[in-house]
Amino acid sequence: MNTTINFRYLNEPQMIEAGVGDLVRCTDVMEEALVLLRQGDYRMAGETGNSHGAMITFPEAPEFAGMPQDGPDRRFMAMPAYLGGRFGTAGVKWYGSNTENRKAGQPRSIHVFVLNDRDSGAPLAIMSANLLSAYRTGAVPGVGVKHLAKADAKSVAVVGPGVIARSVLSTTLALRPGIDTLTIKGRSAASTQVFADWAKREFPQLATITASDTIEEAIADADIVMATTSTDAAGSEAFPHFDKSAIKPGALLLLPAAARFDDDFLASDNTRLVIDAHGLYESWLEEYGPTAYQILGIPGSHWFGLVGEGKIPASKIEEIADIATGALPARRNDEEIILYSVGGMPVEDVAWATELYRMAEEKNIGTVLNLWDQPVLA
Repeated sequence: MNTTINFRYLNEPQMIEAGVGDLVRCTDVMEEALVLLRQGDYRMAGETGNSHGAMITFPEAPEFAGMPQDGPDRRFMAMPAYLGGRFGTAGVKWYGSNTENRKAGQPRSIHVFVLNDRDSGAPLAIMSANLLSAYRTGAVPGVGVKHLAKADAKSVAVVGPGVIARSVLSTTLALRPGIDTLTIKGRSAASTQVFADWAKREFPQLATITASDTIEEAIADADIVMATTSTDAAGSEAFPHFDKSAIKPGALLLLPAAARFDDDFLASDNTRLVIDAHGLYESWLEEYGPTAYQILGIPGSHWFGLVGEGKIPASKIEEIADIATGALPARRNDEEIILYSVGGMPVEDVAWATELYRMAEEKNIGTVLNLWDQPVLA
């Protein structure tokens, strides 16, 4: 009987070698994962199997020496999931987060991912996961771009130029290479300029890159709008507001972060509401109640609140998987405005990690490490 267990370790350069930055492929894999969610072939944390994960936070005034103090984005988070279909694996993304990291030249959050065999539970791989997480974060909105953005889209607007925006913009441009115009609305001239300089270096296809003083100016001519501003502790009144009069007819709005819209616009027949997966929002409502939108900022959590209040019918909220599989039509006409709310789920990390692990196995990328040859306790 062979009792040896080995696993593969992949550092960040090896993740790049395995293809973590293949945004078109990542988008296709995210689409597969979302379809499996729609079919029910998955499990996440919690009693319903839909929880985002488990989080450790800290008090404002710790009683014990050495205990961290609450601060911006200071937490530890575990995001476990199982995904079926051709993936058939389980895994967990584990990270610590602290805004103060940036002063030391480190990312705000530092991620690792552990991928496991679904039957034995043995580790298959341990991976550097910052790029894994960033690129799948952009690829889930990318599924919306693939199916819902106009094929001849020429202009894109970014409201909230930061790390998420880089990932979403990169994926969008990979899927719609005809886009040649970028407009940016940031909180400061400095952050806007940094993002503009990065975009100019990375994407020669962008012939025009401009900054706007207001959201209305930024999105006026945009075929695709990205709302990628961090959640504000002050609640929804402080979230970026997108007035219906400023949105171009036929625009697709990608919403993986805080954004606010008027309820009458959301209820309009010409406004289409699309989400990544029902279960995630239902789980958030169970966990946070009516404060889900205020805490998370994800627009879809507000839409579910409107359903509960009887202001919009449940049927108005569509899942992207139904559009991807043809159960629902893609763009119904050139004038409809489509809002695509994205929450992010650990099954997506499992999907992309599994894909990269198998590529690493095929190409022998990374370092094979030994857990044991013979377990002491069996």
